[in-house]
Amino acid sequence: MAGNPERRAALVDAGVEVLAREGARGLTFRAVDAEAGVPVGTASNYFTGRDDLLRQIDARLHVRLAPDPQVMADLLAGPRDRSLVTAFMHDLMARATRDRTGYLALLEMRLESGRRPELRASFTKSVRGDLEEGIEFHRAAGLPGGDEVVTVLYLAMLGLLLEHLTLPDVLDGVLPGVGVPEGLVELMVATIVPVR
Repeated sequence: MAGNPERRAALVDAGVEVLAREGARGLTFRAVDAEAGVPVGTASNYFTGRDDLLRQIDARLHVRLAPDPQVMADLLAGPRDRSLVTAFMHDLMARATRDRTGYLALLEMRLESGRRPELRASFTKSVRGDLEEGIEFHRAAGLPGGDEVVTVLYLAMLGLLLEHLTLPDVLDGVLPGVGVPEGLVELMVATIVPVR
């Protein structure tokens, strides 16, 4: 395997672009090479196969979509109440919207994991780790609600992100006077997270 870390990172990011645009069927080494603007055959020098590329895309997406530590620190300076949970959910929505390609690639990873048992195990571990990290963060930060609240909020945000990034017009006007996605984020948190 080739050892140039910058080239590998560029190929993985090119893989994210291809995956988001073409889906898993379009994710070939040739397509990644073309997206990265490198000679044909380059990706095959960096990845042992498609599963290796998909696992590295998964790891890269966790970096790309991760919260900014300074934003988190600034938010945590406020009171530990429902409004802080709302601010965290707005930050999540903003990150996914800013890196729409990355989030769409993450959704494609979910679909591909449903088709490929060998990928399902590693991707399930990755996503489950994210959920458990979110639950632990909620506990450690002393935010309102328990593990059940975090789990239901996770599922609600996952659904909102899916609709907003793939079929945004579905939610327009469904609830008169509730903006999409900002108003829906606030409504979900108000419905799910208890007041202290």
